[in-house]
Amino acid sequence: MAKTDVDKLLSEHKNLVHSENLKVSSHVQREDDDWLINTIMIEGYDVPFKFRRKKTYRNLKGARVNLTYYPVSENIAGMEFETMKVVRIKVA
Repeated sequence: MAKTDVDKLLSEHKNLVHSENLKVSSHVQREDDDWLINTIMIEGYDVPFKFRRKKTYRNLKGARVNLTYYPVSENIAGMEFETMKVVRIKVA
């Protein structure tokens, strides 16, 4: 049986997580120099999922997505916050 791209990523990187058919409850894009930072919130999760793109991304609010991500911690104003860094996103 042939391995999919997701299977290859998961086997090479132990911290990666893959979730399918997640419903997006909120999607925000903001500029950061030449990049656009996309932040999505997923129903049932209290942690934001972030990814960067050079071009604007269609609004994902209400869409179902498949995500490959890993947890990271960000230090903002002296406080530590957990976020999920998305390495792969596809509309389900």
